[in-house]
Amino acid sequence: MDLSRQEQIFKAQLSDSDFNILSKFIYEKYGIKMPQVKKVMLQSRLQKRLRALDITTYKEYINYVFSKDGEQGELIHMIDVVTTNKTDFFREPAHFDILNELVLPEFIKTNRANAPLHFWSAGCSSGEEPYTLAIIFEEFKLTNPNFSYQIFASDLSTRILEKAMGGIYAEDRIEGIPMVLKKRYFLRSKDKTKKLVRIVQPLRNQITYKRINFMDSAYDAPKNFDIIFCRNVLIYFDRQTQENVINGLCRHLKTDGYFFLGHSESTLNLKVPLKQIKPTVYRKI
Repeated sequence: MDLSRQEQIFKAQLSDSDFNILSKFIYEKYGIKMPQVKKVMLQSRLQKRLRALDITTYKEYINYVFSKDGEQGELIHMIDVVTTNKTDFFREPAHFDILNELVLPEFIKTNRANAPLHFWSAGCSSGEEPYTLAIIFEEFKLTNPNFSYQIFASDLSTRILEKAMGGIYAEDRIEGIPMVLKKRYFLRSKDKTKKLVRIVQPLRNQITYKRINFMDSAYDAPKNFDIIFCRNVLIYFDRQTQENVINGLCRHLKTDGYFFLGHSESTLNLKVPLKQIKPTVYRKI
């Protein structure tokens, strides 16, 4: 790409009308709210797609996205740059305390057939949540050897799912994790200059990843989950969409199964088959 085209892309502006076209589509297709205040953010994030495609205007980009070729090849890249993925290991630790103190002991007590615990990390982002869960479950197995589990993890972004599957993180991402857990579940990079760690393979093998769009009428996921985490995902949706998403997820949750939301989320005034037992922790009724 010559310098003049780079300059054209850098100077390109997303018009209000083009922003409205994209925001309406993103909301209808993926449920993500894109109000006017996010116009600058959307323009900035899509600029890398203009560069990748050597397209100099957002109007040209929109025309391409909605073309047959664009629908097949570009939509998935567009949503990858649009989605926000913020997460940490052991984020909102009270939920993991509830798992250890209430949910897992109850599961052991009632699980006479020694069936594995089925867990869905819905909106798993770059993998920190499902790997945290795997660590929690592995630690629980140390004193409960008959316990077994399977984790299903999903996200809308293929790019972020690829990162999750790799299980590679900057070393500073695990600073707050106790040393005993670091030694058991993380490997340091052989290249000391990179300061990277990787989740050990036995943990990576416990997790199945899949791309799922919560706006779809049905989810390509198992039907028998004991627990679903859907934390800090609903904040991007309006109330009706939140209700639809929770109901869709609950169709995959066992009766009496546990459903966890993020600490800033609630089911208040939503028609969903859940009974609250603790703040942001529910059971399916």
